[in-house]
This record gives sequence, structure tokens and C-alpha cells, in this order.
Amino acid sequence: MTAQALDRAAVEQVWTWLDTVPDPEIPVISVVDLGIVRDVAWEGDACVVTITPTYSGCPAMTVIREGIESALAAQGVDKVRVQTQLAPAWTTDWMTPRGKASLAGYGIAPPAQQVIDISGISRKAGRGAALVVACPHCGSRQTRLVSQFGSTACKALYRCGDCKEPFDYFKAH
Repeated sequence: MTAQALDRAAVEQVWTWLDTVPDPEIPVISVVDLGIVRDVAWEGDACVVTITPTYSGCPAMTVIREGIESALAAQGVDKVRVQTQLAPAWTTDWMTPRGKASLAGYGIAPPAQQVIDISGISRKAGRGAALVVACPHCGSRQTRLVSQFGSTACKALYRCGDCKEPFDYFKAH
């Protein structure tokens, strides 16, 4: 591929190809739906994909980088540069509605809050109000926090009072 042969539609096509790259920790959500792909641009004949990790020490970044490179190579993009941008920090607000629905369908409750700004301050229903997280299995709002830490650092463990099933909640940040 040459830079001259590429136009805005080609950049949109790259986004479509990147949408096939799954998050290695939660394979039902793509890196695009997770919101970590920040930008796609062409610099000469190189496709530059800018990503922001969900947190700076995310152990999956190498696998994500390799997934991006492989997906684009499979489409004939020979020169790919994946660059990391740490600021502004990633926030769950960048998840797409489709990504949040995919999490729920997989049994992980999506963020129940929207982050107000990139510093991680969250809206609350009121002072000291407990966060209400809907059960991804039955939809009940009769849930309780079991542990601030779930299967990964970005999740908390909840249990539903109605269906009695435990589930992960993807914490807003």
C-alpha cells in the first residue's frame, strides 16, 4: 500500500479492521469498543495506531500491540507503528455502548457510573450513597459488593441477591 492510494475511507477501514482485535483479558470486547484505540493515521506509508492502556501497568499491552499488528498485516498493511499515549488517562467513558452491552452479555456488569473528568472523579447519587450495580445475569438491582477486587484489577466482585450468582463489575475510572 502506498500513502497516495490511501484516503479518509481507508482510515475508516483500518478502524473496522481494528474492531476485530479482541481484548486479551475479555475477548468479547474489541480494543475499539474498549476505547483504548485513540487514533489511526498514516505517516508516509506507515499506519500509526495510537493506544492508551486501561492503566499504565496493564500487562496485556504487549498482546494488544501484537493483535493490532497481526490484524493489519492480515489486511496487507505492511508497515504498522503502534504508539502508546498515556495522557489523558483512559477512562471507562471511552467504552462504546456496544462494548458495554458485550460485557453484560458475557456476565460482567459494565460501569454503572460515568466519570466526570479524566482525573477519575466519579458522580455519586449522594454523600455516602452505595453504588447500585445491576446483575448482568438477571438484571436485578439487589446486588452487593463482595470485594473491591475481582478477577482483574479493573473489576470488583459482586453477588446478586435475587439469582444468587456472583459476577464481576467493571469499575468506572
